[in-house]
Amino acid sequence: MKRYKLVTLVVVLAGALLTTSCGDDFLTASSTEKQEAGGAATEGAILSNLASAYQILLFDSYADNNYNAVLLMSDLRSDDLYKGGGDAGDQRTLYLLSQFTSTSAETLSGLWSIYFTGLARCNNVIIACEKAVDVDTDKLEQYKAEAHFLRAYYVHLLWKFFGNVPYFEEPLTTPPYMTAQLKADEIYTKIMADIDFACAEDRLPMSYPSGNIHVGRVTKAAALMLKARVVMYQKDQARYAEVTNDMATIIKSGEFALMEDFDAMWLDENEFCKESIFESNQLPEGKTWSTGWQGYGTNLPAFISPNDLSDPDDVFKGGWGFGPVRQGAYDMYESGDLRRDASINKWPEGSYAIRFQSTGLFQRKYAARVGYNPPPGDTDLNYCNNLRIFRFAETLLNYVELVKMNGQAEAQGISAQESFDKIRERAFGEAKSIPATDVNIKLERRREFLGEGMRFWDLVRWGDAAAVLTENTPAFNSTRTFEDWMKYLPIPQGEMEKTKGSEYELVQNGQWK
Repeated sequence: MKRYKLVTLVVVLAGALLTTSCGDDFLTASSTEKQEAGGAATEGAILSNLASAYQILLFDSYADNNYNAVLLMSDLRSDDLYKGGGDAGDQRTLYLLSQFTSTSAETLSGLWSIYFTGLARCNNVIIACEKAVDVDTDKLEQYKAEAHFLRAYYVHLLWKFFGNVPYFEEPLTTPPYMTAQLKADEIYTKIMADIDFACAEDRLPMSYPSGNIHVGRVTKAAALMLKARVVMYQKDQARYAEVTNDMATIIKSGEFALMEDFDAMWLDENEFCKESIFESNQLPEGKTWSTGWQGYGTNLPAFISPNDLSDPDDVFKGGWGFGPVRQGAYDMYESGDLRRDASINKWPEGSYAIRFQSTGLFQRKYAARVGYNPPPGDTDLNYCNNLRIFRFAETLLNYVELVKMNGQAEAQGISAQESFDKIRERAFGEAKSIPATDVNIKLERRREFLGEGMRFWDLVRWGDAAAVLTENTPAFNSTRTFEDWMKYLPIPQGEMEKTKGSEYELVQNGQWK
């Protein structure tokens, strides 16, 4: 177990900030340590707020007493996974999500709460930085850049899931504790302003070397990767050339590379490997069933692992049986593609308890492993698996897509075909080149990122979602129709009611009830 992970990061940032306040309201959240209102901010106060902002990265799997892990919430709407679990009513909200039949009463309210809390905490950092006293200028610019990146990252998730959301940069101090709801395109502009700030003027290093005490903090490469995700999802063609060059800059820097062993990349000892651009910092401790706003572990491994598993090799542990992999996703891999068995565990009958929508196929990258959640404590909530938010493989495939699918010129002497070939060679352990056509690029992204929360968003931005995701498969209790307006989930009913009759009354997304 590596103590230099989140606990060290928080100690570096805040001196001794090891927990955060619980029960934060998303509009009134504040750090555990801050300057007096309107007063000067010491470096310690700024760092305390910054540590609190980073902690949001640890809460998505179980916060506000909701199981809303962002990777799984994305993939449940894709063609890679089923909902699984005990039956359709077990975590019914997630079943409705997977069927595109959510309602305002049954939607991802935990995700809404988590990331609005993140927005509020990032605001606290930025406000504190504006009131800074006796802080080195370069450090202050770095702290600002980190906060702007984190705000952009949290808001971009709200933007992708909910589209038209409230946005604020100052504390909301009077009822109904709300602000104006912006259109999705307006939110995009806000996100990009934060990303551009984080990327500018070398406020952030491109990376931190392995073993550096700052590993796990935001870097310029992470900011460039977030820019690419946001710009490509928005289909903002005016910025494609810029993002193409950004991807070339990361490639050309030589500070990142594909890890040769795809399967080993997901082990605890290989966190922050040479392929990692940005990842969360999970530790197997601190979360409890009664308090969803503290601790460092993740529940995702327990959630997605087969129920009552008996692994003869004593490598994997059982879990709750959610998120089984569809047979079609297993079959999409070519013979010899090492990513299949590194992404999917195929368990024989009798080795686990068959549950709802069972296929015998389960996610492997973030699977529950022996030794990753030692007692004491609520072990199912406290796995130490870091979530790999940005990998170098995505850099390469973004570059290939921008050049080959979107007609951008190659930048800085980087060959798109050679970049594509690198992904393929790592996948097979030998040269396995195929042309970087639209069809091949799309399929390669699906194979590479299974279980990483990418597939649904890719289908939406490519315009393929309606054709791919509409299905009638009664044998697996999945009959669904996707229409483009469904990419935005219903705003939680509780949030709608808070603002009813006020000047900030929220307007529901699409045709949701």
